[in-house]
Amino acid sequence: MSAAQPSLSCSKQPSIQTLYREHHGWLHGWLRRKLGDAHHAADLAQDTFVRILTACRAQELALDALREPRAYLTTVAGRVLLNHYRRLSLEQAWLAALAAQPAAFAASPEERLSILQTLNEIDALLDALPPRTRTVFLLAQLEGLSYAQIAERMDIALRTVKRHMAQAFEECLIQMA
Repeated sequence: MSAAQPSLSCSKQPSIQTLYREHHGWLHGWLRRKLGDAHHAADLAQDTFVRILTACRAQELALDALREPRAYLTTVAGRVLLNHYRRLSLEQAWLAALAAQPAAFAASPEERLSILQTLNEIDALLDALPPRTRTVFLLAQLEGLSYAQIAERMDIALRTVKRHMAQAFEECLIQMA
């Protein structure tokens, strides 16, 4: 970007500060009503602003161009809330699986935390994949279907299945690095 061009990114600190100052209280109240818990609402409000700041720094968002900041905040916070519920669901499923294990196979608290963190990382990785790529990957990895079976089930070309699998494996490798 040349010095003559005006910056529309969030590098202008007052923009993010203004958004935060003018709308944080409203967002916190909106999340508190959704969650019924002020502490979790505060955490998710912070997560929402962190996402916005991250998008600004990556130049994926121009705060100066926002016409309806509350609508935008609601959209971002809704996604944060959805991720929160997904993590809770994953955690509850993990705890139910743990409860079903015999005491002799019980994991230590450290092991449980490590496994839960890994499950959350896997969930985030899968969530980052495009929907069709995710479906192809899960059919191959969880259901053990061959590429030909996946192509038939999804009514797509075998070559397309291979491309989706390559994309999924590439993303896995990137995340592991």
